[in-house]
Amino acid sequence: MTIECWNDTKNLVRRIRGIRTERRGRLEIEIERFGALAGTLTLLDLADPSNRDADRRGARLKYRERFRSSLQRQFAGYRLAELSTEQDLQHTLSPSFPRALLRRGKSGIAAIGASEDSLSPNDALSFGLIWLDHLRRRDSKTAINTLAIFLPAGLEPTTCHRVRHLNPSAAECLVFVHQANDEARINPRDYQNFDTRLPIAMRPLTQASQRTIEWVDRLLAIDGVERRDRPDGSVSLAVRGLEFARVAGDELLFGLDRKHAAGGDAHLLETERIAEELARMRNFRAIDRSNPLYLRHPEAWLEAQARAGIEAIDAMIYPHPLYGQVPQFAGGERGIIDLLGVDRDGRLAVIELKAAEDIHLPLQALDYWMRVKWHLDRGEFSGRGYFPGIALTGVAPRLILVAPAIEYHPTNETILKYFSTEVPVERVGVGLEWRKELRVMFRFQSETWPSLSSSRSREHSPA
Repeated sequence: MTIECWNDTKNLVRRIRGIRTERRGRLEIEIERFGALAGTLTLLDLADPSNRDADRRGARLKYRERFRSSLQRQFAGYRLAELSTEQDLQHTLSPSFPRALLRRGKSGIAAIGASEDSLSPNDALSFGLIWLDHLRRRDSKTAINTLAIFLPAGLEPTTCHRVRHLNPSAAECLVFVHQANDEARINPRDYQNFDTRLPIAMRPLTQASQRTIEWVDRLLAIDGVERRDRPDGSVSLAVRGLEFARVAGDELLFGLDRKHAAGGDAHLLETERIAEELARMRNFRAIDRSNPLYLRHPEAWLEAQARAGIEAIDAMIYPHPLYGQVPQFAGGERGIIDLLGVDRDGRLAVIELKAAEDIHLPLQALDYWMRVKWHLDRGEFSGRGYFPGIALTGVAPRLILVAPAIEYHPTNETILKYFSTEVPVERVGVGLEWRKELRVMFRFQSETWPSLSSSRSREHSPA
């Protein structure tokens, strides 16, 4: 039997060799393509509820074939030993990025790709390092020293910046970008500029009237209200990380989702009631811990705890000043909270906070660290008014990851093993009851982590 389908521009003919699997709404058949090449073809009933994600899977399978062709062109001397788009929850491998293993004798190459339709091509590197590490642990007899990453053209800068700060002795990372009908290898060293800006740090409330200053003092008198001075000269007022008011110039804005201008004492009273209600509901003593205000923005709450207890995280860091979200990403908001401080030796400290598991925490933190270092190397922090009175050193900033001890994703340490030794990383785990009290449960520095060789030998040792 043969199956033939066509449209105005294409014609496809496949010889059917047999049925592989069959179930309701789905038939997977073995086929023969031109040149007697074997393959599979899946026929789906799109009206069946079980095939709800068929279009997405179809796009993944289509890209998988393009990925296969790219691998065969770029690594002609290697045999494609494995190629998959299936999800592997046990080893944290995503179906969104096809992964492959190429072999030549006792050497191998791990590869991963991201299509133009991928929601987040920048995540390919995280999963690529996880895939590489998995292959090394699974097959210790094969020398897999290279990770090849294929990305859509124009979406490769973030990955290239990250690759420049990985350890080349741990793995060689090759980056390719897809073009119209082929792909081209690029050099990550060619990517030096960042989409970042560092605003001038202004003194807060410089344009505020005496009345506005008195309003701020009244709100700060409410238990649980905290003040944060922002580089743009405004002042943020929040309860355990959740902002309810902001003073910009001589204007007081209040509200949670939408800010309204306060026009008089009546609005001030309403703002006070909001703060008092937040302080009651957004509290570790709250009876109803399922209420939306308690659960809202846990990272912001963790940030508030970190600001108040920064010396518990690291006694060397000055409690003040601590800046949030500087420098700023030109691309928009980020998924994690960052703080920028300085220790008593004048060395900058990038503090990344995450209240829940996140596979991509290490590389997202690296994104911010790179930008801080970029501005530091150009002397912009002191020149723009940051850390007044403190002499900053030119030493690379420290990178401190802070999360609840049980909320670090198991792959975070795997990815951190591949960081360059020039990126000094510390991983701090805090207690489960961090909303009540910020207690450090463990602290690991990059120098104390097991080497790649020792971790592989430990993985394969008998129990």
